[in-house]
Amino acid sequence: MKHSVNRPPTPDAADDQGKEPTLQEIINIKLIESGEKERLMELLRERLMECGWKDEMKALCRAYIKKKGRNNVTVDDLVHLITPKGRASIPDSVKAELLQRIRSFLVSAAL
Repeated sequence: MKHSVNRPPTPDAADDQGKEPTLQEIINIKLIESGEKERLMELLRERLMECGWKDEMKALCRAYIKKKGRNNVTVDDLVHLITPKGRASIPDSVKAELLQRIRSFLVSAAL
């Protein structure tokens, strides 16, 4: 499997033969095809900036870089540092708004 920081692992072609897509995969495909996934991502970016989350994560990264030294830090180090803290610190109101938008999409798409 191929891995990326920005997306889940992409299964190899040999792994896909004869498998039915899961409900999660079907929903993801519908979100992408309709363009709703990109709209949700933009909404998420806006809400996270509005609540100061982005600045908080940036400050965490800067503090870590200052502590370790600019030449001793990789992007992977930063990703491993902020991912758990970042996910845990997303405001519940932002999560609820996104969940409601996804539910509305699913109802309108009749999934």
